[in-house]
Amino acid sequence: MTKKVPYLDLKKEILQKIKKNGGWVNAHAHLDRAFTITPEKFKLVNNKRHEKWMLNADIRKSSTVSQIHDRMAQALELLIAQGVSATVTFVDVTPDVKDKAIKAAQKVRDEYRSQITIKYISLPIYGVLKKENREWFDIGADFADIIGGTVKTDAPYEAEHIDIMLDKAKAQKKIVHLHVDELNIPEEHETELLAKKTIEHGMEGKVVGIHGISINTYPKRRREEVYRLMEKAKMIMVACPMSWIDGWRSEVLTPTHNSVTPADEMTKYGIPVAFGIDNLYDIFKPMNDGNMWNDLRLLMEANRWFDIDEIVKVATINGRKALGIV
Repeated sequence: MTKKVPYLDLKKEILQKIKKNGGWVNAHAHLDRAFTITPEKFKLVNNKRHEKWMLNADIRKSSTVSQIHDRMAQALELLIAQGVSATVTFVDVTPDVKDKAIKAAQKVRDEYRSQITIKYISLPIYGVLKKENREWFDIGADFADIIGGTVKTDAPYEAEHIDIMLDKAKAQKKIVHLHVDELNIPEEHETELLAKKTIEHGMEGKVVGIHGISINTYPKRRREEVYRLMEKAKMIMVACPMSWIDGWRSEVLTPTHNSVTPADEMTKYGIPVAFGIDNLYDIFKPMNDGNMWNDLRLLMEANRWFDIDEIVKVATINGRKALGIV
């Protein structure tokens, strides 16, 4: 029999510490759209992300409350089986899905309340500036635990989008989660804008950015300026490594980087970084199986970041901070 060679088993050590610190926290997902990849949809997986937002419209229109419930329940059971103690998920609340996802989400939370903490964020995927979209945003915000959106859905009026989000959050005494800087291009400056708006609205410590991929494309001095601004705004950033490692190739010259949130640099500036699985078996990520370890490992590997204590915080306490449960 071959004698086993002793070695430092980092995975075992990290998993033990995560369990000791209350279990995994999944800080970002879209569980109402989980398990929606089909042979027909698979043909569209290489479309641009902004196109996929609209390609999901037929799912929103055709899905029943029962179908949305079953997708969310299946995803939750996948997370629970891994030892996830808390999760947050966006749910679409738009003129085409109306309140179907809300009804499904309410039922799911009642059923799984004893097994996992669930926080909801309503998602106005078509923006909030047009009247009909705004009406459903207001309905979704009343239901949600957290106010949420995607800044570029109202481009080129990103500032107005953020103002509406932060005003609503202040009025309802809720925190905010906003998708920012997703396209891995230096022209995006949504995280910087969000930080400035957070300070302008007096919402320090109550705003969470999601992704922040394009920050990687800035020169070092520029990145550091953004980090200092985020630190001043007391922002949290959520990384979704498996969902963003597939960033498109580009001929634009930028610093050499991976298309993964620069968590190692942010942490040095006191910015808490959490992480989440994002999309699960859908048109955005047809092969994403929701494995929490895979996402955490990729965050470490892509950033060459092996500070174990900080990594455990990413998977546990920072996630709870992002969900507003600490």
